[in-house]
Amino acid sequence: MSEITSDTVRHLAELARIALSEEEIERLTGELGAIVDSVAKVAEVATPEVPATSHPIPMANVFRPDVPGATLSTEEALAGAPESAEGRFVVSAILGEEQ
Repeated sequence: MSEITSDTVRHLAELARIALSEEEIERLTGELGAIVDSVAKVAEVATPEVPATSHPIPMANVFRPDVPGATLSTEEALAGAPESAEGRFVVSAILGEEQ
């Protein structure tokens, strides 16, 4: 059985700054407990003799070779920009951060 309690869920919610109702805390206590139990079961069988794998079938690189091609000049890249200065895009500050 897992060691996840409603106090643990409350603590995690506080750390993540998530407001949870009592019903959500009880539901998540069970769900997180089931997850922890499942991970523990996997850990029991994941021994050094079992090789780690991310895919059951070997994967191959399907990307094309990286071949340099024609690129835009600075002027061409900035041609459609609403505003530019000194060879760069000018954008307004976000989230009230002025520099």
